[in-house]
Amino acid sequence: MIAFRTLLYKEALRFWKVAFQTVGAPVLTSVMYLMIFSQVLADRVKVYDTVRYTDFLIPGLVMMSVLQNAFSNSSSSLIQSKITGNIVFVLLPPISYREFYAAYVIASVMRGIVVGLGVWIAALPFAQVAVVHPLWALGFALLGGAMLGTLGIIAGIWADKFDQLAAFQNFMIMPLTMLSGVFYSIHSLPSFWQGVSHLNPFFFMIDGFRYGFFGVSDVSPWLSFAVVAVALTVLTGVCLEMLRRGYKLRH
Repeated sequence: MIAFRTLLYKEALRFWKVAFQTVGAPVLTSVMYLMIFSQVLADRVKVYDTVRYTDFLIPGLVMMSVLQNAFSNSSSSLIQSKITGNIVFVLLPPISYREFYAAYVIASVMRGIVVGLGVWIAALPFAQVAVVHPLWALGFALLGGAMLGTLGIIAGIWADKFDQLAAFQNFMIMPLTMLSGVFYSIHSLPSFWQGVSHLNPFFFMIDGFRYGFFGVSDVSPWLSFAVVAVALTVLTGVCLEMLRRGYKLRH
């Protein structure tokens, strides 16, 4: 377990030592989203009957920050290690591929949660949002962070250069996140696009997390939990198999 703890410490320290960039910048970006959308759309968009639009927006921004930063943590760490060549110092110690996976995912979840908490605290002056079901909110934050941390490992292993990783993030992670109901309820969409939204696993993460705040959601939180759990299981299986084979890590 010494190798596992050391790798986890190294990955956690990696983002914490530059917290101004890895935590402060994402928090500022989310607050800017909140300021712009809450001012422009607060009186024009109606979501749930008992929830103001600004209140509705905050949990979505918090979860979006958790997901995006969990992905960035593991993916950027791996691609940097591969390009600089110091990945060998991670692969040489007696650490199993399961411990390797766990260390990167736990560190990614830690960064996602830290940024999410930062966004929530920064958003408090705009609205006092109570957490009605804290265990639901925490559960979806952990599952979502683990899922995106896993996806970040897959992307980091697959990519050979920063351009490929940027393409993965810009053409997959960003669209799925922005079209997941962060800024709107899917019930405001035409029926066809509501159906399309149900094909997006990010929607279930956002919707389930929002249920933890308000006790209302677009779909059942149990359905959201099941979808996210299945997606995480599948991605974990793919990631562990890639690590077991040493795909693009051991040449």
